[in-house]
Amino acid sequence: MVRCWEPAWGVVASEQYRDQKSPSSGDVGTFVGWMTYFSRQWGEVPSLPAPVRVEPVEDLGTLVILTGEQFTVTNPEHVRLATEVHQVLDAAGLLRAL
Repeated sequence: MVRCWEPAWGVVASEQYRDQKSPSSGDVGTFVGWMTYFSRQWGEVPSLPAPVRVEPVEDLGTLVILTGEQFTVTNPEHVRLATEVHQVLDAAGLLRAL
């Protein structure tokens, strides 16, 4: 999908988690999901805590994968990890409204 559309940002997240992190009054592009893509024009993704994986997508950008298992909002460890990664990416200027 990245190769076809060349998006600036993309996220894979459940509706429940999305609604929790980006309510209708919130801006899209301001939260981290199970998988989050950043175009290289947005900047470099900093080091992130384990078990997070950071994968290049050719020369187009970077995919951040929070956990190898399916992310669920009912798993407190998943939510804690997402919050920690959100803080790091926000401080790096990668989480901004689209």
